[in-house]
Amino acid sequence: MKYQAKRKALILLSDGTIFHGKSVGDKEGTAFGEVCFNTGMTGYQEIFTDPSYFGQIMVTTNAHIGNYGVNKDEVESDTIKISGLVCRNFSYDYSRALADDSLQGFLDDNGLFAISDVDTRALVSYIRDHGAMNAVISTEVDNIGDLKKRLAEVPSMEGLELASKVSTKEPYFVGSENASIKIAALDIGIKKNILRNLVKRNAYVKVFPYNTTFEEMEAWGPDAYFISNGPGDPEPLTDAIAATKKIIYTDKPVFGICLGHQIIALANGVSTYKMHNGHRGINHPILNLLTGKGEITSQNHGFAINREETEANNLLEITHEHLNDKTVAGLRMKNKDVFSVQYHPEASPGPHDADYLFDDFFGLIEKSIKHNEIV
Repeated sequence: MKYQAKRKALILLSDGTIFHGKSVGDKEGTAFGEVCFNTGMTGYQEIFTDPSYFGQIMVTTNAHIGNYGVNKDEVESDTIKISGLVCRNFSYDYSRALADDSLQGFLDDNGLFAISDVDTRALVSYIRDHGAMNAVISTEVDNIGDLKKRLAEVPSMEGLELASKVSTKEPYFVGSENASIKIAALDIGIKKNILRNLVKRNAYVKVFPYNTTFEEMEAWGPDAYFISNGPGDPEPLTDAIAATKKIIYTDKPVFGICLGHQIIALANGVSTYKMHNGHRGINHPILNLLTGKGEITSQNHGFAINREETEANNLLEITHEHLNDKTVAGLRMKNKDVFSVQYHPEASPGPHDADYLFDDFFGLIEKSIKHNEIV
């Protein structure tokens, strides 16, 4: 293990608070975004490439990052989506036989600026108390005044539409065209492992850009619809909301995850709000209100749907709740085959507690297809 020279660096929060550290790989750099933290002990590569994290500076709470390197098959999109990384101890060397490269090499290839040697326990504790906010990480430690001016110009995540930054530009297909089920997926930040879960259940998936109209998707003749996860505030996604309203009334099965969950709520007149910190980790406890069973889940979201409005909506039923703060973690429509969850069943962070949601979706699709054949 060779000695690594490190430049002085800092993280400056929008309220003026500063935490000090060192740059990773002796690099100069500056990066802006909303600061948030993830409590997962593993899965850093999946986190960094998750489109839902677009525009965010990630603080990892695990003390060591990079110790098992990276693998080309463990990405959730084609590029890193976070805007910057903050960690305590950065491992330049790795020990996993299956790794293709070091984390440093992966960050360099993607042009991501990172800082280490930060007291992440103190930083995360501060964010917990004061909430997620914009921040800048930089080696410009002697130019704090200018950093503050530039940071003040960064837009708030609230009201920010980001799906257009991560969605596909053109429709594409995943799976075999001879598959028995056709699913139209609205890409507002879709993860690769979601598509893998759909395909392995014998689905042929056509992935559509975030602003695709209902008419364009329906013209393909899908058996069902999927509304994906993604970054930013859901309320500015007026095209996706409008399309989802029409999708719902096709009477075809619809499944939404995370941002897709919020879009389905908005399509039913339920508002959303920005959370104090959000939920980001791989051990979040969920109660399935339909079965009474608990689930350990992977989560990544900074917005949630209004619980009082959901309970007052005669067409909706809350199916899951987060046991830490009682936020709505799942819903379904009473008169349609439409349901959604505010967590990631495809992530499988050790347990496979939420795998059944994909099976439930395909059960609804098969039932719908048989019904249409009889009719």
